[in-house]
Amino acid sequence: MSPKTLRFEPARWLSVVHETRYDYAPPVELGHHLGWLLPRTTLRQQVRGWQLHISPAPDEWLQAGVGEGGPVPPGQLHEDVFGNRWLAFSHSRQHAQLRVVSRFEAGVGWVPGLSPHLSPAWEQVAETLRYHAGATRSESVEFSLASPCVPLTPALADFGREAFSPATPLLAGALRLMKLVHQRMAYVPGSTSVSTRAPEALAGGQGVCQDLAHVMMGALRALGLSARYISGYLLTQPPPGMPKLVGADASHAWVEVWCPLHGWVALDPTNDLIVGPDHVTLAWGRDYADVAPLRGMINGGARAEPLVSVNVEAVP
Repeated sequence: MSPKTLRFEPARWLSVVHETRYDYAPPVELGHHLGWLLPRTTLRQQVRGWQLHISPAPDEWLQAGVGEGGPVPPGQLHEDVFGNRWLAFSHSRQHAQLRVVSRFEAGVGWVPGLSPHLSPAWEQVAETLRYHAGATRSESVEFSLASPCVPLTPALADFGREAFSPATPLLAGALRLMKLVHQRMAYVPGSTSVSTRAPEALAGGQGVCQDLAHVMMGALRALGLSARYISGYLLTQPPPGMPKLVGADASHAWVEVWCPLHGWVALDPTNDLIVGPDHVTLAWGRDYADVAPLRGMINGGARAEPLVSVNVEAVP
């Protein structure tokens, strides 16, 4: 059965400001950077007014006659194999600070119509994702395989089986797994690094949103199911009377699991909830390594940790 075609109505519009700053001492002499900072348009999200400010102005901006704060020059935006838009920029002159600010508005909402107990049995879905000679392969197959941050181990498979007993409907099992990850993995900022892999995070029993997403994906993939990593943001100040979600003060991460009946279904194990109008999607890939918002290489300067701030507010 093919995924449902759903009519999208934004529940609210959100304003997003994502700032990353590096302070270098001594100054950097040469820098090359890649950024996954342009948000996607999806079934549950519309995007308008994206702007990017980089200070100091990159070489490519100056060569195109664009000053600091000007639009991204033609040719600097590219598309990766997952359909995300990314950009590259360089600095060949000395600088003591790098500041990158992304701003945009997103209209977000629910994707209705989920029927967890009517979804196919998980074993049936896993079988369709296995290699069969002559079969047409969908994009979901790639997200059922191991990746750098999510190697598939017996421990992850055992963890997944706690949620997926025989013949369990796929989405019912995925919701149960999300709750298990939320219960077993403590959210502890600073307890892991961007290089921590899913097996180590599971063994340690703690981490941040990136780690909880990796653990959930690893458990799903270890059972032969398909799951992809979503980078994005959370509403910083929730509506009156609603609790503030964990991870709202920084970039966030969650999981989308593939179900033939519903398509890609977004689940947030950090907060144990189905993704809705508090979540803004930035990019997706096999794991964090595919879609890190900003990465690069520098010559000169001591190692500098990024200072990141994210602010997401409802548009009046």
